[in-house]
Amino acid sequence: MQGEARSLRNFITKTIKYGDKKETLYKIDGGRLRPSKSLQDCLLKMLEGNQEFLMIDEQKLVYEKALELGRKSYRDLQKRVLIVNGGPGTGKSVLAINLLVKMTAKDAACIYVTKNSAPRSVYQKKLKSKFKQAVIAELFKGSGSFCNVKSNIYDVILCDEAHRLNAKSGMFKNLGENQVKEIINASKFSVFFIDEHQKIHIDDIGTVSEIEKWAKFYGAEVTRMELVSQFRCNGSDGFLAWLDNALQIRKTANFDGFENYDFKIIDSPNELARMIKEKNKINNKARLVAGYCWDWVNDEKNNPDIYDINLADFHASWNLGNTSTWAIDENSVNQIGCIHTCQGLEFDYVGVIIGDDITVDPNENIITNWRNRASTDQSIKGLKSLAKIDPKRANEIGDQIIKNTYRTLMTRGQKGCYIYCTNKNFADYLRKCLNRGKINGQ
Repeated sequence: MQGEARSLRNFITKTIKYGDKKETLYKIDGGRLRPSKSLQDCLLKMLEGNQEFLMIDEQKLVYEKALELGRKSYRDLQKRVLIVNGGPGTGKSVLAINLLVKMTAKDAACIYVTKNSAPRSVYQKKLKSKFKQAVIAELFKGSGSFCNVKSNIYDVILCDEAHRLNAKSGMFKNLGENQVKEIINASKFSVFFIDEHQKIHIDDIGTVSEIEKWAKFYGAEVTRMELVSQFRCNGSDGFLAWLDNALQIRKTANFDGFENYDFKIIDSPNELARMIKEKNKINNKARLVAGYCWDWVNDEKNNPDIYDINLADFHASWNLGNTSTWAIDENSVNQIGCIHTCQGLEFDYVGVIIGDDITVDPNENIITNWRNRASTDQSIKGLKSLAKIDPKRANEIGDQIIKNTYRTLMTRGQKGCYIYCTNKNFADYLRKCLNRGKINGQ
């Protein structure tokens, strides 16, 4: 017992030293984990005047509800779970960051969690303060961090991109039992931000039903809320409706139009790159991304002259391997991001290269082919083996991954999205859908 208490105390009173200075992150107060006063003050200053983290009214409703539920669990130690469902651009991540800051300031041991490291790295870098990045990083954890964590060690876990949660954790998928279960176990109050249409990996298990199942297992009180209002894509719900319909994810009878959103289908990858680079000159908030249809060359990955994507006279490299913040790095507009480096993030303008993993038949039915994805794409690892046993199921999973991938890529831009398709038939199909959308939106 003494050994366990000592181990817990060492974890809780963790300090990080840089130079001659130490920063205390947490302390024990009445047997509970508590953030230090210096950490609370630092986080509050991070958001002061930071326009990127301003909330709209709908988000504030969820924000206040989360604070209310968190206070209840803080007082009565009853486990509670809040599920926040919201499509692209509804502000799930902005809301999560605001809750992280506010709850920490209210004396709660609170952390932000995602499976994908890219948004964690970007938010850490954006939240500049007197603290070093190593200190801020302690507030941001991967979803596989809770395999062997004691129950209720945290007051609040804010799980962003919950659709990306997995069963097993670790590099070899051999740790833990279920990430949803482990997050609920580790915290008194868990908030899951989810969009099931952004599941883009064969191992993704994050669904509302999965969360509710484990909440019931722990006797947790469940609350469900939804974010609907769009403030990405220039607030255009019409663009998202059109996109879901065009990708045949969700049939939409009518479109509201999206004349305020800059959407273009481009005939040349060079022209696409030129347009994005021009937009990026404004404020470094335009990026090129692509479907994972080209191998990620590991040799000399930090050499920008080693090209992964070659389309006639267009040559480009996937984002270099020497950074985790490609989305905001200077000069990274010259590299191509993939789904794993941009999911959970946003830009003003996004340029999307759509590969040969998606096309249409003569009757305009979308055809996806997961075999045309890159051999280095871990998202579909295991589909070949499954296809030998159950080819129909393998194709269904591959179809969902491909459609959700392009839906996610094409909704990263707040002001505009430009696309180039390697398959001319698919480009022609999208143009027809675009014309029909404009007619219905009039």
